[in-house]
Amino acid sequence: MIEENQNRLLEAAKELFFMHGIKRVTVDDICRHIGVSKKTLYLFFKNKEELIECLLEKNLNEHKKEFEQIFKKSNNSIQEIILLMEHLAVMFSEINPYVFYDLQKYHPDVWKQFKEFKETFLFQIIVKNLEKGIQEDLYRHKINIEILARLRIEETQMALNPLIFHKEKYKISDIQIELLDHFLHGITTLKGHKLINKYRQINEEE
Repeated sequence: MIEENQNRLLEAAKELFFMHGIKRVTVDDICRHIGVSKKTLYLFFKNKEELIECLLEKNLNEHKKEFEQIFKKSNNSIQEIILLMEHLAVMFSEINPYVFYDLQKYHPDVWKQFKEFKETFLFQIIVKNLEKGIQEDLYRHKINIEILARLRIEETQMALNPLIFHKEKYKISDIQIELLDHFLHGITTLKGHKLINKYRQINEEE
């Protein structure tokens, strides 16, 4: 029962944060959203900062499990990275871009945890994908794996920056897919290029 109530509060906070950003949502807003008192919320979280920290940890763990499922069902490195980035695009399409801006500006400790996730877990995922693609002759053999892995992470982050891509003009999912397409065409062999077209259901003349 305790875990169920805690999860209800986290889901309520997630829904409001994703819709409005973090700064604009108060503890009162979260409590009103699901009809509980602030006293109830403070049984589980000592303040908004701790709630945000728990929510981030919960979401990152959920996405790690989903990434593992993608690895299991992918037939090759290109399918793997396309499925990964499509998953991220769907995930980010639900999030107000100002969530990341607010985290960085107003919650630096929580932002640090997100950065560590990017720079360790996500970095290693991309490195392994690039290594796998080279072995499969789908990616060019002379690419610099570390540089390109960091580039892919920064591209993903750049797409979330509302100062670069205004949310009223661009959809995050469209930005992510366009940047991934540009990235893949820069590293693939002819064999890999054909696979991209296959997965994207594009018919091109040779």
